[in-house]
Amino acid sequence: MAAKSSRLAYIDWMRGLACVLMFQTHCYDSWLSASARQSRFFMYSQLGGTFPAPLFLFLAGISFALATEKLWKKSLRPAQIARITIHRGAEIFAFGLLFRLQEYLIAWGWAPLSDLLRVDILNTIGLSMMLMGVFCWLVLSISRGERARVALVFASAATALLISLLTPLMWTTWRPHWLPWPLESYINGVHNLGTPQAWLFPIFPWSAFAFAGLAAGFILQSQWARRREAAIFSLAAVAGVVLVEGAHWLDAQPRQIYAAYDFWHTSPSFFLIRVGMLLVILAASYGWCRWGAGGWGFSPLIQLGQASLLVYWVHIEFVYGRLSILPKHSQTIRTASLGLLVIFLAMLLLAFLRTRLKGRGADLLAWLRRPATAQ
Repeated sequence: MAAKSSRLAYIDWMRGLACVLMFQTHCYDSWLSASARQSRFFMYSQLGGTFPAPLFLFLAGISFALATEKLWKKSLRPAQIARITIHRGAEIFAFGLLFRLQEYLIAWGWAPLSDLLRVDILNTIGLSMMLMGVFCWLVLSISRGERARVALVFASAATALLISLLTPLMWTTWRPHWLPWPLESYINGVHNLGTPQAWLFPIFPWSAFAFAGLAAGFILQSQWARRREAAIFSLAAVAGVVLVEGAHWLDAQPRQIYAAYDFWHTSPSFFLIRVGMLLVILAASYGWCRWGAGGWGFSPLIQLGQASLLVYWVHIEFVYGRLSILPKHSQTIRTASLGLLVIFLAMLLLAFLRTRLKGRGADLLAWLRRPATAQ
């Protein structure tokens, strides 16, 4: 399987896939006219838009497990591992706050001040990483050796399921009304609107995807799994299908345990369906990068995946912001698709330059300062 600078290619490929799905979701949502938004095409576009956030969080969990594993193998104490990983999570959280500040300043004059406190995907990724850092510290402080790995896997999966099971309650009967809305919004996405908002990314349910990825990551890093990689990924695909079918069966049962049930936003069944689909995508990405074209030379998706934070940050302004490359809410599907192609190519070029110039700032500065030689 192709690996570049110690990065696992299938993880970058999946992250790149999440970027492409994010681009199409945002572009069509921002640019399509009212009539085009009534089409079946737009419906499927928005259905595809349910995947980027789970993909990013699931992959954050896998990457977190890989990073923790490296530190663990260096015989660092649990507290040291926690300090390093929590600090990284805090950096991502700070990036999320900085992103909100940037968007507010760019939209100065028409964006409400409350936009500064919106719970966006970067905030949740960073907060989830900090929670996983505390979680791993607790588990590693109690368990040792391979038993610690088993404990991490089962505890991570149990935490993901618990978050999912509590989500309908945290959005309804167990809402922490006593918290100020900027804090409650991190629990259920209430923002300042009085009720939880489906377009935000609170801990419940979104952090559950990160913990699911954490469990998967610790499984994939075990010596047992590394010796049986192809079989393990095949089992992941089978497990994903079982989860999807099992969740559909549970959802079809006449008896519900929740007073208020919202399948698309808070239900544990929909969470399990998406985790199952993530496992299938994980297995397919591994196969594509090991045996398919994903490992042949230059891969646009791997390139995007290696600079996913940057392309996320930049593309928003050219799709939703004042620098939008097309007038918003007035385009046909064909025109919006051409705009999507432009965004994709521009972000691919940006990612290419980012990875090629990374760590070469001093060399580039020296080249720019070098006096021109006589011809």
